[in-house]
Amino acid sequence: MADIRGKGWAKIVREFPELVETVQRNCDIADARFAREMTMCTYLLEMRELYRWENDIAPGVMPPRAALGDWLTRREAMWDTLEASGFEPLPVGGSHFDPFDVPGLNRELLPRGYVYGGGYGRFHKPHFFLGELLRHEERDGFTVLVSGCEHARDLAAPLAAMQQGTIYLRQESLKRRIWERIELWGMKPGAGALRESLACYGYFTDAPAAVARMIEAESEAAILHELGEAMAGRMLGPAWEDMLAACDSAKLEVLARAVRDNLADCVSTLPTLLARDAACSVHAYFAMFDGMRRMLFPALAEAYRVWAGGGGASALHAAVERGHAHWLGIARELLEDAGAADADPHAREARWTARPEGLAL
Repeated sequence: MADIRGKGWAKIVREFPELVETVQRNCDIADARFAREMTMCTYLLEMRELYRWENDIAPGVMPPRAALGDWLTRREAMWDTLEASGFEPLPVGGSHFDPFDVPGLNRELLPRGYVYGGGYGRFHKPHFFLGELLRHEERDGFTVLVSGCEHARDLAAPLAAMQQGTIYLRQESLKRRIWERIELWGMKPGAGALRESLACYGYFTDAPAAVARMIEAESEAAILHELGEAMAGRMLGPAWEDMLAACDSAKLEVLARAVRDNLADCVSTLPTLLARDAACSVHAYFAMFDGMRRMLFPALAEAYRVWAGGGGASALHAAVERGHAHWLGIARELLEDAGAADADPHAREARWTARPEGLAL
């Protein structure tokens, strides 16, 4: 069991010692099966953050290199012993719950100030976490659970997820992700969306206070994105999730998820941030706008450049409006293609992923 410290740690260990240990063991089993499938760069960055979390090292503080290397060797050796293990039931209140019975577990945990999450993410990887409950609210017909200090987690630690009508927002993971971006930017500081966002939040005069404000504001942006995913889900129907679950092509899954992310941001995140004139969050959004999402949507990045340069928001509004129609159409084409009776999965992968710029807006 990792020697984890942090707010609420002693309390939850007194109340649920077996639960904390078992959730963490399930996280370790998931990592044993999937962690080493990451690219080397991503793997090393995520392992460094996991080491910081386990050893209560503040974000932005570099861990000692020798200790980190020794820990990484021991962690990989431990994974070798767990890779063939099955996930274990979770003990709470005299009962044992399936680790994917999230509603059942949270009926027991939420009244006591904790929140549990478990499900499948990108590439069918299981994710689990157990954390302190900060907020429990209702938004647009959905339940929103915001967690703080995490007492068990796996390597990837997704920031937010929607599951069975509930949005899970993990502020500790968001905090670490923000500090990670700042740390990488600090190695070679320059102009761009992240610097604009940091300046907007007041980072260069009071960094801790600025990051605290940033975490709260970007928590709201993450919730808006999850609400957008729910709206996209209503437009596309349950067949979309079935398609992702059945997808056995990593390239095609990345593309499909980027299409839905862009659609979600065009129907919820960006329209709401622009309507609220939330300039700091708009800058922060584009600081995180990368990978396949950006490759597919260069018109949005160009519209941001115009806005950030003082050219007004009309180009951003226009790009978002065009994006809504475009990404909904592409998503429906993906669904139609996946449902074709004579669909050849290899030909489908080649057709959709050979030139993603051909789908770009």
